[in-house]
Amino acid sequence: MKRKWTALMIALLTTFVVACGNNGDSNAGEQTPVSSGSEASKELKGEIVLWHSFTQGPRNDFMKQAADDFMAAHPGVKITIETFAWSEFYTKWTTGLLAGQVPDISTALPNHVVEMLDADAIVPLDDVIDHVGRDRFYEAPLKEGTLDGKAYSIPLYSHAQVMWYRKDLLEKAGLQVPKTWAELKEAAVKLNSPPNVYGLSVPMGNGDMLATRFLNFYVRSAGETLITKDGKANLTSQAAIDGIKYWTDLYKSVSPNGSINFKTLDQSTLFYQGKTAFDFNSGFHIGGVETNSPALLDQIGAAPIPKINADDPDRGIETSNIPMVVWKKSKHPEIAKAFLESLYEKERYIKFLHSVPAGMLPAMKDIAEDPAFLDNPTIKKFNDAVKVISDAVDKGTAIGMENGPTLQAGIITSQSVIETMFQDIVLKNEKVEDAAARAEKQLNELFQTAK
Repeated sequence: MKRKWTALMIALLTTFVVACGNNGDSNAGEQTPVSSGSEASKELKGEIVLWHSFTQGPRNDFMKQAADDFMAAHPGVKITIETFAWSEFYTKWTTGLLAGQVPDISTALPNHVVEMLDADAIVPLDDVIDHVGRDRFYEAPLKEGTLDGKAYSIPLYSHAQVMWYRKDLLEKAGLQVPKTWAELKEAAVKLNSPPNVYGLSVPMGNGDMLATRFLNFYVRSAGETLITKDGKANLTSQAAIDGIKYWTDLYKSVSPNGSINFKTLDQSTLFYQGKTAFDFNSGFHIGGVETNSPALLDQIGAAPIPKINADDPDRGIETSNIPMVVWKKSKHPEIAKAFLESLYEKERYIKFLHSVPAGMLPAMKDIAEDPAFLDNPTIKKFNDAVKVISDAVDKGTAIGMENGPTLQAGIITSQSVIETMFQDIVLKNEKVEDAAARAEKQLNELFQTAK
């Protein structure tokens, strides 16, 4: 798989940056031992750059404090932090890699890791994982970053997509929590009362992956995948066509007009403010509602993603295991790895997870059962929702990675092909089958570039 990335980026980026130097030997860090906690670790000296996508709130504060604590313990170390929203991060690292301007350590998304591996841009982290305790981690998150027997990413936390709903609105209307897509559509239409409350917002904004996510919900619930086992796009099967029609119909029936351009924050904010009866997200929705509309906190609940038929088998939908990576161009991978390891010290790690309680679930089995982790007011209050999310985490995968890590997964979630398809159907009245066939062809052409 390696070395295909450069050709792919040339095809995907409209411009690319002329290389302007690098941050060190391209082979740096390949076998760098972790020295945290040893005499050697006390003598760490140098500067590293940390990129992360925790752009605001307690998580941002946590990373600053973690860096400050590490620098206090190692006076010879300086850590410079730069933050980028997830929607910006992909462009930042792909163009940065071409220019030789990447950090020493960063957060990532699973699909990013696959492309980073293909670009030979990151180093193995087996030494860190073994020092923290390999058997403490869930197996699936480690596999997502493993190539040729080496683990190139280490999971920081996990979460999964579930259906969020307003208990009070359902009760007032005499409705049960939907278990099927048909029931969801019926409930969303019945609860739709704009501009006060929309039944559901259907986001289709370019530069994000929400329309891809929504379509994936439907296709996965039908037992199919957006990327087939042989690495082809699946937008023209009956399940995919049905899914496209389902979301297009719901957009026209109950979604705010502006949602055709909605990205993640636009979509989430509506639910936070009590403006939508249903939404799809992880446990992060709890904190969003608490911040924006605390009076509604007792009125939200989580349920599994709907099914085609109520008696269909339970299927994994979308799980995200958010990892960290160390970049191959780092001059000081030993510092990056030591800092990374410090994040998993029990008290610090639990503090990190509690910065978004119920939103970030542990990547380590022992922490998930630790009383110190469970002893949190939000986790206790939303115990039922946490169970729904935890069950979903155990079953799902990242979009497009149902058959293992592939470059196609990164392409389908980063290039807005499906989002453009939906916009063409809605704005140009293009026939669903025609738009789907064209989008499928475009994706397969991009996939072919990656081969």
